[in-house]
Amino acid sequence: MTKFSFTRTAQDGRARTGVIETTRGAIRTPAFMPVGTAATVKAMLPGSVRETGADILLGNTYHLMLRPTAERIERLGGLHKFMNWERPILTDSGGFQVMSLAALRKLTEKGVTFKSHIDGSKHEITPERSMEIQRMLGSDIVMCFDECPALPADRARISESMQLSMRWAARSKEAFGDRPGHALFGIQQGGLEEDLRAESAAALREIGFDGYAVGGLAVGEGQEAMFGCLDFAAGQLPEDTPRYLMGVGKPDDIVGAVARGIDMMDCVLPSRSGRTGQVFTRRGVLNIKNARHADDPRPLDDRCDCPACRQYSRAYLHHVFRSQEIIASMLMTWHNLHYYQTLMAGMRDAVSEMRFAAFEAEFHAARAEGDIEPL
Repeated sequence: MTKFSFTRTAQDGRARTGVIETTRGAIRTPAFMPVGTAATVKAMLPGSVRETGADILLGNTYHLMLRPTAERIERLGGLHKFMNWERPILTDSGGFQVMSLAALRKLTEKGVTFKSHIDGSKHEITPERSMEIQRMLGSDIVMCFDECPALPADRARISESMQLSMRWAARSKEAFGDRPGHALFGIQQGGLEEDLRAESAAALREIGFDGYAVGGLAVGEGQEAMFGCLDFAAGQLPEDTPRYLMGVGKPDDIVGAVARGIDMMDCVLPSRSGRTGQVFTRRGVLNIKNARHADDPRPLDDRCDCPACRQYSRAYLHHVFRSQEIIASMLMTWHNLHYYQTLMAGMRDAVSEMRFAAFEAEFHAARAEGDIEPL
């Protein structure tokens, strides 16, 4: 059985590229993980997601435990078989969704009790239950159960939350046990406070994990504050393990995070935006619903080789989106995921060739140009 491992193959400044080896295949870093919330990346077939260049998907513990339940997925052969994705899967712990979605949440030292956003049924997640659910799902990378306060929050609240998350991290590690071929990641907390982040990182390193995530960002603090935190937070984590920035994000967030030493990211943005008509291109963001596209025979991006750009015009995509045809979500989600994976490949090449600063400058320059002029 392949042992989980991380090898850095090049570094340019703080930007890194490398490979994470798992039993289900290699993950090239920096890596962007499309989000398969309910065992599917919405509007995409698994094979199509792979064609965009994705090496790994993210599954949501909270959503899957509620429907169809982790017990049912386990009976049916595990999440990989259930959703027809045989490559690596990372599952989050459920903590963020409990914070953001669940009604009548009650937080104690033991864990969190909450009412389902689906039917109001009562549930409890503890570090031990989170590890059990993720074991039943069969994910390759498991995340510790943590508590994530929304920002802004006062320092006392952030410190209390971080210390609770570190106690839960230790319980998660004990409950995870010895699972060859599977990895457990710890999650750094501490808000925007450098000393609290350092305290969290030290606690996690003492427990010992296969990888480490920067949690508690992209929760309302803004890009400038997030980058300011990443300037010190990433460097507080071990250099010889993957660093994962949870829930990020926009293309410029991703490039800035990689520049600060991040190896893995995930976000619903490319797929959710595809369904709402927002399209990411090298020249920035365009909205396909706008009337300027109605008679435009040109592709979304003339340098993109995804099916939406190779085979369809802006005029057609405008039409099917305005007509609420399902193919609109399919094509624009495919394009957005392809764009994200192309961006990741470009950064991997740039780091390998020691030209990341030039890549970053070219990325921002192209986006500053804005979309092509209307016909």
